Amino acid sequence: MSRFYLPRETTALSLGADALAQQLQASAQTQQHNIELVRNGSRGLFWLEPMLEIETTKGRVAYGPLVKDDIDSLLATDYNQGPTDHPKCLGLTEHIPYLAKQQRMTFSRAGITDPVSVSEYQQYGGFAALKKAIGDNPQTIVDEVKTSGLRGRGGAAFPTAIKWQTVKDAPGEQKYIVCNADEGDSGTFADRLLMESDPLCLIEGMTLAGLAAGATKGYIYLREEYPVAHQTLNEAIANAEAENLLGKNILNSGRDFELQVRLGAGAYICGEETSLLESLEGKRGLVRAKPPLPALVGLFGKPTIVNNVLTFAAVPFIVDKGGEAYANYGVGRSKGTMPFQLAGNVKRGGLVETAFGITLKELIEDFGDGTYNGKALRAVQVGGPLGAYLPESLWDTPMDYEAFTAIGAGVGHGGIVLFDESVDLSQQARFSMEFCVAESCGKCTPCRIGSTRGVEVIDRIRAGKNTEDNLELLSDLCETMIDGSLCAMGGMTPIPVQSAVKHFPEDFINNQTEAKV
Repeated sequence: MSRFYLPRETTALSLGADALAQQLQASAQTQQHNIELVRNGSRGLFWLEPMLEIETTKGRVAYGPLVKDDIDSLLATDYNQGPTDHPKCLGLTEHIPYLAKQQRMTFSRAGITDPVSVSEYQQYGGFAALKKAIGDNPQTIVDEVKTSGLRGRGGAAFPTAIKWQTVKDAPGEQKYIVCNADEGDSGTFADRLLMESDPLCLIEGMTLAGLAAGATKGYIYLREEYPVAHQTLNEAIANAEAENLLGKNILNSGRDFELQVRLGAGAYICGEETSLLESLEGKRGLVRAKPPLPALVGLFGKPTIVNNVLTFAAVPFIVDKGGEAYANYGVGRSKGTMPFQLAGNVKRGGLVETAFGITLKELIEDFGDGTYNGKALRAVQVGGPLGAYLPESLWDTPMDYEAFTAIGAGVGHGGIVLFDESVDLSQQARFSMEFCVAESCGKCTPCRIGSTRGVEVIDRIRAGKNTEDNLELLSDLCETMIDGSLCAMGGMTPIPVQSAVKHFPEDFINNQTEAKV
């Protein structure tokens, strides 16, 4: 029997993976091919989806991007023996340059296994960390995370071990682990890809956090727009519970950790941890003042660890292989690997996991291969809708937190969006302010009112009205939002605006476009 792999992940599904699977099974039955079809996760090579892999005597061979009309001709080849001369054959999957040049740790199983199969997860090293740590002193887990230098992958880059240590040391019988899976930044999809392709890794990471902090309950706050991830997570949780790897008395250790998925309500502001906690409690998603910190007064007033999907998913490797093994990757204080996401006008969009230190230029050229439409690349936005727009002169900057801070930008969640020469940066600046108008929780004046005034000021600039005075007013407004906003929503909205004015001034000074109203 030949084993075929076809993703059940959102990108592949949107490009016809289900129809392709039906065609494959029907053709195989008609032509009497004995095959087993496994619906795996995606490798993250999105420009090649739907990508079919076949287990052969020489390793897994990839074909893509496929359409239904490719199936019969593929089945007519000697597909069991290795790469074929089929026009859609990509060769051995692991040898595809885009994948071969990566350093996959967090995403080492993505696209390889059936995402909800506990046995396949364990076959590739899954739950080794949990079995190792289940009888350890909780401090041992925290110490390994500290040694690794892991920082929050959600954008703020706060040292993970400090949060964990604070919650571990906090008094109280009930503590919580909360995963921020409300991935709302434009151009980002790593959280979704992980949850749909290797959800058991997230589950194991959260369980390890529970063991470290003494928490017995956890919640995954999932973006409502991710129905495939929702289904996959629930299947994986049920399978882990059935194998005594989650829930009550894990591995007969006397330790408990129960995990549930909760859906968000489509509010970008709930990506901010305190607003997320309010929503999780059934309230409107308003930002809380800090202090007190969630690590001390979090969900339902109890000590709570709040981390991003990628942060928790990095922990199984750290606990299994040791913090030093993780810290050996990266540069400076940016330790380990980062799953960067290439999107926008890019020829080869997808996920690239590699150690910190690679330059932005290497990512967009060596992996992204330039723009999709062939036009010259003009600007790159890194870090989501609140990230800076960077000109070509800054593309040689290494991808690490300190290097990006030094140029007035941020790595954020690792999203990289490409814009060709036709982009109008004054329009993009307006979009940033407009985005804040729509997504602000409204609790603080600088964010609520500042963003509205920001749209108005940019409209006047774009209409050529008192340009110099309005640019000065826009600068003052941005500084007020940075200094006075309660959370990062208002405090970071000026970053794309300021970067656009600084690096692309011609789009503001010479732009006489009629203002939008």
